[in-house]
Amino acid sequence: MKIQYDRKVDAAYIYVQFPIKHGEVKKTVSITDDIAIDFDAQGKLLGVEVLDASKLLKKELLKAAELMSA
Repeated sequence: MKIQYDRKVDAAYIYVQFPIKHGEVKKTVSITDDIAIDFDAQGKLLGVEVLDASKLLKKELLKAAELMSA
């Protein structure tokens, strides 16, 4: 699992599979206005997008994700 965080847009992406190849996401399901999950053609979970991440995720997690993304 890998997490990327973009502070400028306050969005995080939690990769269940990394990397996700171009075109591999076949279905995106919105869980809430701030959370969407991506699946491949077989229904396998690929990742989770979290908007307003600073309100929904722990600061420590986001800080570590920023360091890993740099």
